[in-house]
Parts: sequence; C-alpha cells; structure tokens
Amino acid sequence: MTRPASRDVPSESIDLQIADVLQAATYPANKDALVDVAREAGASNEVLAMLDGLPEQDYTDIAAVTKLIGSNFGPGLGL
Repeated sequence: MTRPASRDVPSESIDLQIADVLQAATYPANKDALVDVAREAGASNEVLAMLDGLPEQDYTDIAAVTKLIGSNFGPGLGL
C-alpha cells in the first residue's frame, strides 16, 4: 500500500517532511492512509496534526492534498 519515504523524514523541515510523506503515499489515499504513512516515516507531531486535520475524503494525488494543507495552514508551506 505504501512505500518508504526516500529521506530521513524526522530530521527534515516541516515542508520537506510533508513533501516526503505525500510522495511516499499511494493514491488515491484517504486522510487516515496519509497519517499512517507519516507515522511510519517518523514525521513530527506537527506534520501528523496537519494531516489529521484534513477533511475525511479520498485524495486523488499530491496536488489535492497540498491545496488543502495550504488553505488550512496558511502560506509558508513551499510544497
């Protein structure tokens, strides 16, 4: 279902953690699957909270997720 993130996720900035988690996910993916991928990768609690705050729906691709992350958490995520 998922493939491991390609980098050392826990030591990265939040932007890079999110990017790696989203790249490691298999789409379509729902919120729970994204949170599971992030947890398995060792993402920070802040990243887990951002993903857990997403609406319950299926996301077709990375762009569908980043669009909502940007609108929910404001500018600054350079995904």
